[in-house]
This record gives sequence, structure tokens and C-alpha cells, in this order.
Amino acid sequence: MRGIGFYFFVIGVLCVTIGMFWGIQMSISEDHGLAGAHAHLNLVGWVTMGLFGLYYTVTPSAAASGLAKIHLLIATAGVIVMVPGIVIALKQGGHGMAAAGSMLTAASMLVFLYTVFRNGIGKSA
Repeated sequence: MRGIGFYFFVIGVLCVTIGMFWGIQMSISEDHGLAGAHAHLNLVGWVTMGLFGLYYTVTPSAAASGLAKIHLLIATAGVIVMVPGIVIALKQGGHGMAAAGSMLTAASMLVFLYTVFRNGIGKSA
């Protein structure tokens, strides 16, 4: 079944795939100037999204809530805004987009914190 956990995982796998190719490109070019953005793509995009996906897969009561969909949107927006924002900050010095993405990512984690306290782990719908 393709529930919310599946969608978190798909986004996570897309992030790590892009991150791997980006890392290969940095290695080949010997230019690691964007390593911070690459690291955030892999850690927030892959690890965090993957863990969210696992949680929602093993906790159907949380996955069944409308808040899970909102969480997916906020978390995805956080990665999409933060990573290019870090690139811009590193290359051009403007930090606004990175800050906005970071705030979205933090909001996503607060939603997750609430979700875990509300539903526990492994509870059925």
C-alpha cells in the first residue's frame, strides 16, 4: 500500500540519489565548496525523511491523520527550499532562503514531535 510512509521514503530516496551523484561530481571536479549543501541534502533529505517514513509505516494511527499529510508537505518544502538556499548562501552570500528552509525544517520536526507524543510508536489506526 502506498501510504504516507511510502511518500516520505520516495522523497528520501530521490534526495539520496541526487546527493550521491552530486558527491561524485564534487569528487571528480575536486571542488567541495558546496559540501555543506550536499550534507544537508543527504541528512535532512534522506535520513530524516526516511526515518519519518519508517515511523509512519509502523504507526498507522499517525499515518491515517490529516496532520501526516501536512507534515509531508512542510518537510518536503523544507528540503526543497533549504538546500538551494545553502548553495546560494555559499556562492552569493544571501542567507534568506537557507533560513526560510531551515525554519520549515524545524517546523516539520515540531509537527513530528507532536505526532510522536500524540500517537506513540506502533499503534494501529
